[in-house]
Parts: sequence; C-alpha cells; structure tokens
Amino acid sequence: MAIRIVRLGTPRAEGEGIRLGTVRRPPRGVSRSDYSRLNYFDVWLPELGPSPALLSWARSKPWTEQRWATFARRYRAEMAKAPASRIIELIAALSRDASISVGCFCEDQDRCHRSLLRELLVQAGADLA
Repeated sequence: MAIRIVRLGTPRAEGEGIRLGTVRRPPRGVSRSDYSRLNYFDVWLPELGPSPALLSWARSKPWTEQRWATFARRYRAEMAKAPASRIIELIAALSRDASISVGCFCEDQDRCHRSLLRELLVQAGADLA
C-alpha cells in the first residue's frame, strides 16, 4: 500500500485507492456528486492546498526560480501548522495500510504544490508508490 501523487481529472490507475483532492476550490460548475465520477477526487481536503492569499500571489506573475522558491517556502510554512500538519501525519500513517492518491489540477507537477506535498509526506514517513 502506498501514496500516489496524481493530476486530478486523469484516469485512475489500478489499485490507486481513494483520491484526495488538495485544492482550495473545486472547478466551477461541478457538483459534489460529480467529483468522483469525473476522476477529480473522492474526498476534498482543501486544508492541504495553498491558502487563497498564497494562491493569488502565485498566479499574479509567471514562475521564476526565485518565485518558485518563495512559494515553496511559504507553502511549507502553511503546512507546518495545524490542521494541515496533522492531516499530513494521518495520511502518512494510513499509507502503510491503504492505497491513497493525492492530487491537484495543475498541469506541471514541478510547479505545483503537490510536488511539495510529496516531500512533506515523505518527511512524515509515508510510503510512496
């Protein structure tokens, strides 16, 4: 059993397990009953997404290495606080006995909080696929 990091909306892999959506806001016009059917997520955990203020800052200008480093530092600081830190610990513990997928909608995983979340889960002792 392990955690996979996925792009929400993509086809599910065999044995992927429950999909956790780590976005602050689901797509507009999509009802809760459609989330799982559209391969978005089974459980929504907005607490693991960047805060609205950080997300607004991130989208205000194109990425540079310096902006990405600033974003990463600020996101990690947000995730170090409760409730996010406790949720990360819980997911890491569950990964030892269950298959879990964690995702976001961003196209480029290298410039998405889910790459940083992967690191935080590893630091918390998660098993990653």
